[in-house]
Amino acid sequence: MNYPRGHRYMLTELLTRFILLILFIVSEYAEPFQRKIHLEELWLYKNPRTDSYVPTRILWVFICIVPFFIISLSNLLNKCKADGIEAFLALALSFGINGVVTNAVKLIVGRPRPDYFYRCFPDGKGDLKYPCTGSKEDIIEGLKSFPSGHSSFAFDSMVFCTLYLCGKLQVFNQKGRGQSWRLLLALSPLFLSILVALSRTCDYHHHWQDVLVGSLLGSAIAYMCYFQYYPSLNHPNSALPYSILVNLPRADSEDSNQLKKSDSSECISVKWI
Repeated sequence: MNYPRGHRYMLTELLTRFILLILFIVSEYAEPFQRKIHLEELWLYKNPRTDSYVPTRILWVFICIVPFFIISLSNLLNKCKADGIEAFLALALSFGINGVVTNAVKLIVGRPRPDYFYRCFPDGKGDLKYPCTGSKEDIIEGLKSFPSGHSSFAFDSMVFCTLYLCGKLQVFNQKGRGQSWRLLLALSPLFLSILVALSRTCDYHHHWQDVLVGSLLGSAIAYMCYFQYYPSLNHPNSALPYSILVNLPRADSEDSNQLKKSDSSECISVKWI
């Protein structure tokens, strides 16, 4: 089937995401606010430095590969080009917004990480009244604790996957009600995001508040971006994006929610459920 939206629409959408990408890259190299650390709170920032349990490069592979696989599998089985395009547009939008918002808050708040003291004084000997002796890069990154970027991106990606699976598996409409395997399969990506988020407190790279807020932020952005392109999960055709729903004629039968056969008929049913 032909993509139901025009080329001008697609160019606008791609330009929007490109602008968000540029803003994200610029914010990655900006210096955060340097907050004064009081002596009575110093214990919060004197945890040992350890390697990340989930390094940033692994995080990016994880948050990109999982949704790419799920969306591509659905598109392969159902041969619905429009759904694949809409899903990737929604996912890219959520990544862009999440990255810009997360970094903006990091830069404004400037909260030190739990291991900030040892970033500032690698030998463990020093006083915060004096200049830090650690590398500038480590010190700058040490002031970007709130909110957790790992948590926000992990939940942004995995909540999107969960919503997408709920729609495709029709978990919350009449077809999928009472079938626990659909719900468990749809929720499975969330367990991965929870593990990533919890790891950030175990390796002393974030405080628990950073992880909590980052997780909520990523979840909220994924929720908004998904439903910008897809109907509610209890919709009879929750598997279809709006771009298909608004272009398909309605049947004249008693069940007004059933769609007529048309050029988009290959998108109507999800064959792998």
